[in-house]
Amino acid sequence: RLERFNQWLQVNGAELRGCKIKYSDSSKGCGVYSSNDASDGVLLVVPLDLAITPMRVLQDPLLGSECRASFAEGEVDDRFLMNLFLTVERLRKNSSWKPYLDMIPTTFGNPLWFTDDELLELRGTTLYRATELQKKTLLNLYNGKVKDLVKKLLTLDGGSERELSFEDFLWANSVFWTRALSIPLPHSFVFPQVHEEQNSCLPIEKSSEASTDRNSNNEMINGKDLKECEVTGNDVEVNGAEIISVQNDTVCVEGLVPGIDFCNHDLKAAATWEVDATGSVTGVPSSMYLLSAVQSPFKTDKEISISYGNKGNEELLYLYGFVIDNNPDDYLMVHYPVEAIENIPFPDSKAQLLEAQKAEMRCLLPKNLLDRGFFPTGFSKDKGSDNSEVARTCNYSWSGQRKTPSYVNKLVFPEDFLTTLRTIAMREDELFQVSSLLEELVGTEGERQPTDVEVRAAVWEACGDSGALQLLVELLHAKMTDLEEYSGTEDRDTELLEKAYITDCPEELKGDGNEVSGTGRVTMSRNRWSSIVYRRGQKQLTRLFLKEAEHALQLSLSEQEDTGLENQS
Repeated sequence: RLERFNQWLQVNGAELRGCKIKYSDSSKGCGVYSSNDASDGVLLVVPLDLAITPMRVLQDPLLGSECRASFAEGEVDDRFLMNLFLTVERLRKNSSWKPYLDMIPTTFGNPLWFTDDELLELRGTTLYRATELQKKTLLNLYNGKVKDLVKKLLTLDGGSERELSFEDFLWANSVFWTRALSIPLPHSFVFPQVHEEQNSCLPIEKSSEASTDRNSNNEMINGKDLKECEVTGNDVEVNGAEIISVQNDTVCVEGLVPGIDFCNHDLKAAATWEVDATGSVTGVPSSMYLLSAVQSPFKTDKEISISYGNKGNEELLYLYGFVIDNNPDDYLMVHYPVEAIENIPFPDSKAQLLEAQKAEMRCLLPKNLLDRGFFPTGFSKDKGSDNSEVARTCNYSWSGQRKTPSYVNKLVFPEDFLTTLRTIAMREDELFQVSSLLEELVGTEGERQPTDVEVRAAVWEACGDSGALQLLVELLHAKMTDLEEYSGTEDRDTELLEKAYITDCPEELKGDGNEVSGTGRVTMSRNRWSSIVYRRGQKQLTRLFLKEAEHALQLSLSEQEDTGLENQS
């Protein structure tokens, strides 16, 4: 298969100049490795005509006409087009993409592919709920739109290699999310007719595959950072190339680039990628190339990695199917459920205040925030001094009566989220005070609406921090309870990982959880190991951020009490 793939790359104009693609190991599959010194640092060149992008799907002889109609009506988006193309090509007889598709794994390490027992290891985490929801969403999409369309297309093409199944669509979805790159394409390459005639069959306002390229044409696009993922219990948000914007005549498009997409991830990337529109760098116009990011030449047979971006284990496992033990970019997501607002006192008034403040109902807490807090952990990658300050006072007639807390610059929690919690936790007298303060600004007749900054300032003046911090402590306690309910404590997870014997051998996994004779180690699938690493990290971060919140609450209550005594005296 590897030999056929290399031949296919060469026939289609790709050039492996300083690297080769070969099998790495069972956890990574294939990777890209150095083969000889490339004096100009260009390791691999792939013509953009070989990239699988939404534009290619819309121009495809088999899929194009069906897809263009649906796309024009807004019934499908660019990612659906990519998944549809991959599903069809996987089953198509004599597909011209077969040498490439045969090199892609048939299963993946993300939770959508977990066995029932492996998925149970994620109970209590946001990933468990998100995976159930995502699988249900994909199944509904398959039954409602994909299945009949794929069968129709394959019939028009003369039949398929075998019967279509949901797993084929699940495979296509995983191929896209694990391998798609953000390709900074010349505008004329994406919209040739727009460029020439200001008129195109792929109108710019209809396309969702492009996003702002914040780099100039000559700057490197560093890493696979097209997808910023946020996973919650109620929904799955993967915010990537969703809007079109053109800058410096460059459009970023999500796509698969055969060859370059075999690069695995490393926090310290050995290479980046760029597009050579004119051929001035590579000699191949309209090409994408892999460029060495290290100063000295590679040692022969050294793996050439790229960076997928600074991502926590929640995102890495959900999208790519792997985790990094002790990941420096790990984070904790805390949210207040929107549906719970109707059960709190004065729900309508508070809902209006939340809307006026453009309230954030959830926040991400990166691990490195802890080094700014009361109990520094040494997690931070950036050891420079932190001079951040939190502004709490504004120039209003009533501002400044509440003193800025002494601990304000040690508070690691985002002010946007804290002001949301202040509003939710507000007592009746505080709600009345907020209304009075805002009336001073806008008048009793409500000549204008207060701005979000003014509402936040009034809420801070009336409430302070103690109510918000008390609610935050409760949210973090609830999160820890959920995490520990099914899998025990952080120490229990550490013990499991210390004894783990990771294997991908089906025979050995028949005894998953059994002790390996005479070693004291316990057999464990890689998926189960990844789940435990991820959930242990979540428990660790919950414990540490809870400690920060509890200490801040104690200080807030103490300073509030001191202020009360001063006022009495």
